[in-house]
Amino acid sequence: MKNKFYNYIENLQDTITSKIEEVDAGAKFKEDLWTRNEGGGGRTRVIENGNVFEKGGVNISKVFGELPEALRKQFGVTEGNFFACGLSLVLHPTNPFVPTVHANWRYFEMYDSEGNIVTQWFGGGQDLTPYYLFDEDATLFHTVCKSACDKHNSEFYPKFKETCDNYFWNKHRNEARGIGGLFFDYLKETEEFTMQDRYNFVTEVGDSFLESYVPIVEKRKEISFTKQHKDWQEVRRGRYVEFNLVHDRGTLFGLKTNGRIESILMSLPPTVQWIYNHHPEENSEENKLLKVLAKPKNWA
Repeated sequence: MKNKFYNYIENLQDTITSKIEEVDAGAKFKEDLWTRNEGGGGRTRVIENGNVFEKGGVNISKVFGELPEALRKQFGVTEGNFFACGLSLVLHPTNPFVPTVHANWRYFEMYDSEGNIVTQWFGGGQDLTPYYLFDEDATLFHTVCKSACDKHNSEFYPKFKETCDNYFWNKHRNEARGIGGLFFDYLKETEEFTMQDRYNFVTEVGDSFLESYVPIVEKRKEISFTKQHKDWQEVRRGRYVEFNLVHDRGTLFGLKTNGRIESILMSLPPTVQWIYNHHPEENSEENKLLKVLAKPKNWA
């Protein structure tokens, strides 16, 4: 399963980066191959200063070896080895009317002293972070997510949407990071679902990603914007940074497992603002977004 899924994310990385380059029609992804001393490595691809994307990355990695101390404590074991692989992407457009998007699909195994698999699971999801809210964009994104879920189980979308809403929540701000999507973790084998079933579902979601995002980019990328729009985008990017550094499990996992810092922090936008006690005007488009972020909404 680990080889099968890693082969899948290798191909998916190629598919996504090719399409994003086509949409940008300017910048190309720069590839950076790296290795991890304890075992494994990855293929980082970053795009910067393009016609559409100010910064973005589509990265794959596989890391393995002895469980780090932080994970031994988390799993309640004294020893053991692990394998983890996944694709993680973040795209930060230049135009404030184009939303930022994040996605991640991953697989994990843990072994006993004889090398037998003790536990294995899939995780991942995708979420949209707009700076100016277009209801039809939010509906499209969620509808594609729901369609991918419904092909496998009608209970998946409402469950994983709620998990996403709860997860991408800036507790210290009491607001959502964006308008959500899907988030799932610890998808293990059960009486109802085999690991192959889990693989089929996660790859369905991965394959649907471009369909959920590219039409939005194409529709909004030519909208003219002012410095005021850009300032608001950068203020909201600050909230994005806060979430990733304070709450995000993936970031914390990477740091605790001696991950590659450049790849882990690739998700952070290039320009950000923190303005003291900033509040947009009442009835403004900026304030409209904040009202939606105060309480999760059903979009699909």
